[in-house]
Amino acid sequence: MAVRRPVNWPILLAVVMTSLLLVLAVGWVLLSVFGALANTEFSGLNWTLFGVGTAFLGLLLAGVIIYAILSIKAINLSQRQSNFIDSVTHELKSPIASMKLYLQTLCRRQVSPEEQQHFLQFMLEDIERLDHLVNQVLDAGRLEAERIDGQPEELALEEVLEECIQEAAERYRCSPQIVDCQMEPCRLRARKTDLQMIFRNLLDNAFKYAGQPPNIQVSLHRHSERWAVVRVADNGPGIPLKDRRKIFGRFVRLGSELEREKPGTGLGLYIAKTVVRRLKGKIRVRDRRPPPGTVFEVFLPALPTAAAPSTVSAIQAISHPVETQT
Repeated sequence: MAVRRPVNWPILLAVVMTSLLLVLAVGWVLLSVFGALANTEFSGLNWTLFGVGTAFLGLLLAGVIIYAILSIKAINLSQRQSNFIDSVTHELKSPIASMKLYLQTLCRRQVSPEEQQHFLQFMLEDIERLDHLVNQVLDAGRLEAERIDGQPEELALEEVLEECIQEAAERYRCSPQIVDCQMEPCRLRARKTDLQMIFRNLLDNAFKYAGQPPNIQVSLHRHSERWAVVRVADNGPGIPLKDRRKIFGRFVRLGSELEREKPGTGLGLYIAKTVVRRLKGKIRVRDRRPPPGTVFEVFLPALPTAAAPSTVSAIQAISHPVETQT
């Protein structure tokens, strides 16, 4: 386990330096002005030096403030990366230790065919868990490198959603029937892998944090003929309002990594938002009504449906409906 370095002292140092520099700047300006007013022979050269000195001091103050902001961001990123290493280490060691135990049991003693089938099933689930982790890290790496595989094609979004729901249910050993689906046909142009990255991660979150019994809802409808709107809702504990802007960042996971019960890497929502933006869409999070729970809404540009000329004119007159709330 990596040792956490305290992050308070660099922030305190930056604040103290900025405060001292601000006091120095104000005091120097006041003393210079009072000196200029008291000295009737204050020449033009003195005023020039006074102006240049003030400008340089202002630039120095701005530089210190910018340095403090960048330092805080770097410290936060370093802490998130350390949390990511901890979570990935745990995610790698747990299934490996589980498979090692099952294999040692199979090698050291005779087990019944039913037990063998049971062990093999658990080992397969561990392998799928590792595969999911590796895919998330690879997806994040491809997004960072802006590597795009494949060409956009016309897809039925409801079919992609059904596939993602089936995969998520199998991963969490649940019946797909626990997901309340309300979907209308909707087509768009995109890469299938992009859509899968979005909704696999959102559904993974929904299954992971759903309450007991789980109550997950997935809906798909068109909005003003221009947008395909997908809502993924769970009945989990919800996301505090103050944390909703940062949950889409890299390696961000709420709470303490050492006290966490749910597995994860902090990359799922980052991948989802990055891909949505690349598809020129929008994503937002809000509370479920009635609570508890969280709703993720994804807006993606949809292909137009066949419509009468009057309907098309009405659609073109509608302004942009969505504001991102993250």
